[in-house]
Amino acid sequence: MSTPPTAAPPLEPHVARLVQFYEQLAPADLARLDTVYAPQAWFKDPFNEVSGVAAIRAIFEHMFHGLEQPRFAVRQVVGGGADCALTWRFHFGLRGRTMHIDGASVLHFDASGRVDRHRDYWDAAEELYAKLPVLGVLMRALQRRLATPQRG
Repeated sequence: MSTPPTAAPPLEPHVARLVQFYEQLAPADLARLDTVYAPQAWFKDPFNEVSGVAAIRAIFEHMFHGLEQPRFAVRQVVGGGADCALTWRFHFGLRGRTMHIDGASVLHFDASGRVDRHRDYWDAAEELYAKLPVLGVLMRALQRRLATPQRG
């Protein structure tokens, strides 16, 4: 007899608030970024490394300005308390083409439940560059050249 799957435990309030914030993020929400990020929060992704809510807000403003209908879908939450990680899929359009990026965020929360360290991990080469028309052809050729040959 198999055991039924167990339900995931409910998210802690500060983690649930952050997940909801990201999944519902719209340009108007950037004014309340300081409700989920500490004043001197540190943020790093493959393109940016900044400190402070204003600098983090500028990254999101740039995202909304440069991409079509960007949105996050959180897929999994691991951990809790002061430290957790999220896996996510970021959906967006670029020049009329629908795209997505899979990634993960490693987060640390301060005593008030706001993020004070946020590090995003995603493969810019695979998730972005390889999907662009001209650069994608070059990236795939380079990938084939550098890959270890498979013996059949």
